[in-house]
Amino acid sequence: MKRKLFTICLASLQFACAAENLNNKSYEWDIYPVPANAGDGMVWKLHPQSDDFNYIADEKDKGKEFYAKWTDFYHNHWTGPAPTIWQRDHVSVSDGFLKIRASRPEDVPLKKVVSGPNTKELPGTYTGCITSKTRVKYPVYVEAYAKLSNSTMASDVWMLSPDDTQEIDIIEAYGGDRDGGGYGADRLHLSHHIFIRQPFKDYQPKDSGSWYKDDKGTLWRDDFHRVGVFWKDPFTLEYYVDGELVRTISGKDIIDPNNYTGGTGLVKDMDIIINMEDQSWRAVKGLSPTDEELKNVEDHTFLVDWIRVYTLVPEE
Repeated sequence: MKRKLFTICLASLQFACAAENLNNKSYEWDIYPVPANAGDGMVWKLHPQSDDFNYIADEKDKGKEFYAKWTDFYHNHWTGPAPTIWQRDHVSVSDGFLKIRASRPEDVPLKKVVSGPNTKELPGTYTGCITSKTRVKYPVYVEAYAKLSNSTMASDVWMLSPDDTQEIDIIEAYGGDRDGGGYGADRLHLSHHIFIRQPFKDYQPKDSGSWYKDDKGTLWRDDFHRVGVFWKDPFTLEYYVDGELVRTISGKDIIDPNNYTGGTGLVKDMDIIINMEDQSWRAVKGLSPTDEELKNVEDHTFLVDWIRVYTLVPEE
């Protein structure tokens, strides 16, 4: 028992030291103040899960720096929404970016894809997924500086509870021109989900604001953009794009109107996940990337320059 307690204390000390070292360094994101208001008597403190991706992580062996922060897969053994098949060798870090690519080898297996009443057998799409080594909980600000893939696939940065029942989407967007009606490269899906697993139920807001489009006609695939969420409390989410507050949702009527959480709201610790997906509901509509499209590797690579995480602490 003493040895176990010593191990726990040592791990806590190492985490605290990592946090202190992190806050004493300078980073690319330092030129951008946290746009969310910390509130009276509180300040933002950088969390050790933050990553500038200024190191090398080879597809086959990603090395100590990567593995100190990330698990090289989803947070359980699920391989992704069919026809997605997550592969560890589709994730790498180089040139200062996290890179998640997609491909479809000739011998890729067929996947059964189900969406509502529609079922199809489609060839799988290989891509990648990573999960944070530490979890976060409100009040927390999470922001990614990323460039969407120019693909019908989803480029994603999101948070999910370990039991897969509470989710907050930071970036979910489709950068390609084949958008399938209203979900194209000029939209960012700023939303959340609350699930019941048995029997399966899924709530997410359906208001028009959940598909953000600016007044400039910005195509989010054309450049890097900062997208962040301030998970303020169980019933308040603030979404920021390039430092501007673009969406606020607050209250039970939009966070959990069906009472799936039993009145608690978004309260569970969450993993941070970064990935690409060939999503089932789009795939059955013919919106999987074609073999020909996938030959363009650049178009089918999601780039993340950095991700920063801030927690609130009392002002000294």
